[in-house]
Amino acid sequence: MREKLTIIKVGGKIVEEEATLRQLLDDFVGVEGHKVLVHGGGRSATKIATLLGIESKMVNGRRITDEETLKVVTMVYGGLVNKNIVAGLQARGVNALGLTGADMNVIRSVKRPIKDVDYGFVGDVEKVDASLLSDLIHKGVVPVMAPLTHDGQGNMLNTNADTIAGETAKSLSTLFDVTLVYCFEKKGVLRDENDDDSVIPQITRGEFEQYVADGVIQGGMIPKLENSFEAINAGVSEVIITLASAISENGGTRIKK
Repeated sequence: MREKLTIIKVGGKIVEEEATLRQLLDDFVGVEGHKVLVHGGGRSATKIATLLGIESKMVNGRRITDEETLKVVTMVYGGLVNKNIVAGLQARGVNALGLTGADMNVIRSVKRPIKDVDYGFVGDVEKVDASLLSDLIHKGVVPVMAPLTHDGQGNMLNTNADTIAGETAKSLSTLFDVTLVYCFEKKGVLRDENDDDSVIPQITRGEFEQYVADGVIQGGMIPKLENSFEAINAGVSEVIITLASAISENGGTRIKK
């Protein structure tokens, strides 16, 4: 029997506001066993960029990361947001360590090639060092991972937090029994987007494809579920999509083999 590990990904909105961050940290402390927290921070990056006179450019909801924007996201994700979370966990008796992909070479990426859009300094994950993360976890350390990686050539890269959570879960599934939890603003995947209680409790690949064909599942939920099924196929035991305030409960939408 492999040890259980829970990897929880939370969006920027949750960790950027004092009340929701406090609630998240209280709930995260209650998650039993080994755990990892992956966070975003996009709204804070946009706010700081504006204060510095740097325009934030988005294409299809994804940030264009030029040289000046890269400086901002490195400061905000790896500094402000990450260290606020780490300090909050320490205050709750959790021995947390904030990490970007560059720290201890834990996540190496390659700069995204230019196709239809030049996203700039954005990273596509190549390798996650599972053995290093495992060593930290077995020493009682809780990794808190910022959405930043590096290319091994001295360049930081802005990297999607969902991707970091998924790739980290896949890599660690060789060593642990991994549950991956994606937190967002709804109770789970909904049958009716206007009814917050219409949660689909469990979903298979075939059902997902049918829901997409019928227009039940659309927009940003499609790549989130695609990532979830990829994680399951790569060895992750279970993926849960739920509210951040429900991470220690049994609700949400569950994806299993």
